[in-house]
Amino acid sequence: MSYERRGRRDFGSRRGGYGQRRGFPPKPVEVGKEYDVEIQEISRRGEGIARIKGLVCFVPDTKTGDHVKIRINRISRRFAEAEVVGKGEAPETAESTEETEESE
Repeated sequence: MSYERRGRRDFGSRRGGYGQRRGFPPKPVEVGKEYDVEIQEISRRGEGIARIKGLVCFVPDTKTGDHVKIRINRISRRFAEAEVVGKGEAPETAESTEETEESE
């Protein structure tokens, strides 16, 4: 006798859960918004890769070490695609702040 005939639900779903779908967490970026990022590496397709709170963002026409301002064009389940809209502000280092303090 199958479970359906006895009126029981089949809890062993093919998705691996008990009837619950595992979703992806909410994205830390929004389409159309701009972010200052540093390009950390290059993808296989030659696009720069930046990460915003763990989310991978592909940015064409960049290279490792670039500090750029990007605009998010598309958000997928696992990554985002962006375009460069300007030169980003490099984060301040301890050395640069010490130099400005000494000159004052």
